[in-house]
Amino acid sequence: MPESLLEIDGLDAFYGDFQALFGVSMQVAADSIVAVIGANGAGKSTLLKCIAGLMGTRPGVIRFDGVAIGGGPAYRTVGRGIALVPEGRRLFPSLSVEENLLIGGHLARPGPWSLSRVYELFPVLAERRALPATSLSGGQQQMAAIGRALMSNPKLILCDEISLGLAPIVVRDVYARLPSIVREGAALVVVEQDIMQALAVSDHVYCLQEGRVALAGAAGALTREAISAAYFGV
Repeated sequence: MPESLLEIDGLDAFYGDFQALFGVSMQVAADSIVAVIGANGAGKSTLLKCIAGLMGTRPGVIRFDGVAIGGGPAYRTVGRGIALVPEGRRLFPSLSVEENLLIGGHLARPGPWSLSRVYELFPVLAERRALPATSLSGGQQQMAAIGRALMSNPKLILCDEISLGLAPIVVRDVYARLPSIVREGAALVVVEQDIMQALAVSDHVYCLQEGRVALAGAAGALTREAISAAYFGV
């Protein structure tokens, strides 16, 4: 892979006495899309939580832009240039669409993304900017969650289950915007159970199986047979 923006070397993660990740290593190059696939319980969301500073990690295991990070607090991770689009969107229900977006930009990091640029990427949000965020459809809420992350002008965006609960046509619409985000200088890590969608958009793929990396490689070089065997552990 090209020079890495994010490097993870031997990451273990625990929930109390339960170990969720076992020696996970991965790299994310700048201006790339990396897909992390795997069945429920494989450790995908845990991996994103560790990168985002929501779970403690051993010092030096995660390096971002050449600096060792990990262990939070999450606001410091955002300040470094990492934004999380959480599973289920988690918009603030008492706030309007525009207020949700503005919260994402509260650190005022410099970069290409502003309210007007987010509205340019997702015009439907501009049309509904004054409405409560929870009045949006599921797909529109996902766009708002991505827009909120963009408002922090991140170098790396972590997207947890973009397609969850959305109709296929909506998923395709959301995924069609991702290359535009990369062209503006951000890399993406996309956790996804929709394998074909993940392969279609990504440059590199990691498959987790029971907390371990079962397969890794360039998206165009992995066969369906290899992916199925890694995904299901057969």
